[in-house]
Amino acid sequence: MKNSFDEKILEEANDWLSVKQNVVLATVIQTWGSSPRPTGSRMIVNEKGDFSGSVSGGCVEAAVVRECLYLLKEKKICKKIEFKISNKSAWEVGLACGGEIEIFLEQIN
Repeated sequence: MKNSFDEKILEEANDWLSVKQNVVLATVIQTWGSSPRPTGSRMIVNEKGDFSGSVSGGCVEAAVVRECLYLLKEKKICKKIEFKISNKSAWEVGLACGGEIEIFLEQIN
């Protein structure tokens, strides 16, 4: 079964790639407790910080964009990031309700 939301995101990523922008695909790979987006949710981020799609809520997504830009800056291919309630940063990114999330970032070309 095709997901039109995923297709739209991948088409937009392809558009960015066609104009020589670097792109990172962020995918939710695991969640626990309270999480606004399910496993498999996707977001793309380009080198300008533009993004499309969704992997969580506002504060988490802002942190994901920063991590994607860092990945591009450091010329790394992939990275796994986690936001857990037990982490000090969890409160900063809005996971105060007991949620945890793992997101896989990968540069696409």
